[in-house]
Amino acid sequence: MEEVILVDDNDNIHGRMDKLEAHRKGILHRAFSVFIFNRNNQLLMQKRASGKYHSPGLWTNTCCSHPRSGESVEAAAGRRLQEEMGLNCALTRQFHFIYKADVGQGLTEHEFDHVFFGFTDVQPVINPTEVSEWKYRSIELIMDDLKLHPEYFTVWFRIIFQRASEHLCQIRKSS
Repeated sequence: MEEVILVDDNDNIHGRMDKLEAHRKGILHRAFSVFIFNRNNQLLMQKRASGKYHSPGLWTNTCCSHPRSGESVEAAAGRRLQEEMGLNCALTRQFHFIYKADVGQGLTEHEFDHVFFGFTDVQPVINPTEVSEWKYRSIELIMDDLKLHPEYFTVWFRIIFQRASEHLCQIRKSS
């Protein structure tokens, strides 16, 4: 049984719950999203494997998941980046936010999501049980694709992308 960490609106832990049960009930839990960029500031995107229990076959950010009990969010983000994409690079926490969204099949994502950025030009080696395809895309092309075909993307990616792209712009300006 895989569990998620239940939190309040300030990310204070108040319990654990089976992951599928938390998604069925829409209970707020801790999560993270990783955005990896290459030297051209293109985002490494993944297409979720067809066997995923929700949002299969949809494009999304580089990886995302939930920390395990006793595991820091930073450690969990690095672990999942390696497990899903075969990558190991420095990650920096950028921001966090809370969202609640219906992801179909009677499931609701209600997450306190910690967002991390990383930079590498190393090619991913995907885990086919998690990821079916990958590609690097410019921020501008992603924006266009989101306007024309939002149904091709995960719900959380549609919610988070604008804020993540604003943070990337701030990083570009300060470099």
